[in-house]
Amino acid sequence: MNKILSAAILAALTASPAFAAGTHGGGHHDEMEVGKPGETGHADREIAVTMKETDDGEMLFEPSSLSFAKGETIKFVISNAGELEHEFVLDTPVRNLHHKEMMAKMEMEHDDPNSVRLDPGQTGEIVWTFSNPGTFEFACLIPGHYESGMHGPVAVLEGGGTFTAGTVKKVDAKSGKVTIKHEELVELDMPAMTMVFRVADAAMLDQLEAGKSIEFVAERVNGKLTVTALK
Repeated sequence: MNKILSAAILAALTASPAFAAGTHGGGHHDEMEVGKPGETGHADREIAVTMKETDDGEMLFEPSSLSFAKGETIKFVISNAGELEHEFVLDTPVRNLHHKEMMAKMEMEHDDPNSVRLDPGQTGEIVWTFSNPGTFEFACLIPGHYESGMHGPVAVLEGGGTFTAGTVKKVDAKSGKVTIKHEELVELDMPAMTMVFRVADAAMLDQLEAGKSIEFVAERVNGKLTVTALK
């Protein structure tokens, strides 16, 4: 009887760390569908993300959407400018929905490299490599926060190619187009000029505004000049 009890206790102790850690896909360092932890020293760029509430009760992230090229390593600097506790979680929409439902049933706090929870006034960092193309999501899964607006799309595009410097002249969100004054597009054999481009994902338009300096990759997609990566 003692042997059976000892075996049961050992099994429980062995299983408990994985449950407490809230691991995704088997462990902190396993690659997830949304990507894998990156190294600060290898970050391609830094993105500032702000979490806050509005006077009318809306909770939101700024920016409201994100777009990256496959293989990019991003250092997210996340600030809680609100008056409530918030979190930033990177995952697929399906997994975020699952975790949100779990958190509605019990008090949970994520402790994974793809997430950070911050008290008001705090700042945290996540370094993440987007190794797979697709549409993912960033969200706050604290009960009630997602429903109040705290979520947004992450578009990870195949990208590739050479980044070219340019300046946004006009954004036409309705038609999904952007006008860019750009330097020579070497891979397309086009001289520096001002042209109209489509965007590979509508979420990219949220990162564009007239007068903004950007670096982008342009490719021919179905015969149309298209921005496929942006930074």
